[in-house]
Amino acid sequence: LFSSPSSQIVNVWYSVNGERLGTYNGHTGAVWCVDADWDTKHVLTGSADNSCRLWDCETGKQLALVKTSSAVRTCGFDFGGNIIMFSTDKQMGYQCFVSFFDLRDPSQIENNEPYMKIPCSDSKITSAVWGPLGEFIIAGHENGELNQFSAKSGEQLSNIKEHTKQINDIQTSRDMTMFITASKDNTAKLFDCTSLEHLKTFRTERPVNSAALSPIFDHVVLGGGQEAMDVTTTSTRIGKFEARFFHLAFEEEFGRVKGHFGPINSVAFHPDGKSYSSGGEDGYVRIHYFDPQYFEFEFEA
Repeated sequence: LFSSPSSQIVNVWYSVNGERLGTYNGHTGAVWCVDADWDTKHVLTGSADNSCRLWDCETGKQLALVKTSSAVRTCGFDFGGNIIMFSTDKQMGYQCFVSFFDLRDPSQIENNEPYMKIPCSDSKITSAVWGPLGEFIIAGHENGELNQFSAKSGEQLSNIKEHTKQINDIQTSRDMTMFITASKDNTAKLFDCTSLEHLKTFRTERPVNSAALSPIFDHVVLGGGQEAMDVTTTSTRIGKFEARFFHLAFEEEFGRVKGHFGPINSVAFHPDGKSYSSGGEDGYVRIHYFDPQYFEFEFEA
């Protein structure tokens, strides 16, 4: 399990017992995004220090450094782990870009020249993920739009706007046929990866910062809460900092898990579906293991 606090150090933990295995040291600003490739050999991080860095997962050694003009907001490996993409913020007079590097060509990293760079002049990208087989990326924007960009030509394949406010997070299903978005408009929405067809909506009464799809059940977990700047003036109950579980097909909420005393910024299921983790503004990463009744109930239903 990888965690990136709003400091400069990225941590890696053993998810079975919470033991910290090590850190990735080198960034000089807040780390906004972390991704590991399919076999967890390499780790990719993006930071407010205007850099994207590639690490050896096991040793913590920095393998590559890509310098940018503005903060790196989101990053990710493609399906095979050979191509990386990251987006930069629209700030300090620089516009938002999505850059693609092929790690099989060391000269791209050495010369700091991506094989493709896509400008996003209208609204900055706040979250992005790879689509199935690495053919395109799906990008969520500050204005609530969703785009598909081809990873080969860079052209915009499709564009929709189902959210009314900023998209905070995008996560795909295990088979990469669907993805879920989390937005400041108090909703999370489910889409088809290829067609971008809107399938389901999960409504709350607070901004949703992160949403994840269970790899084994038709379940969705949402995390969020009120804006961090307002947290000190309200109680934990009013702030609504629970993780909330919805049924994927029926869009109905069936459970809540308390624990955090600040907004939840990130949620993720374990690949085996038997636990999930949440990271909050309170500085804690919590790992919750589902009890046996959870699995019995689902199979009976």
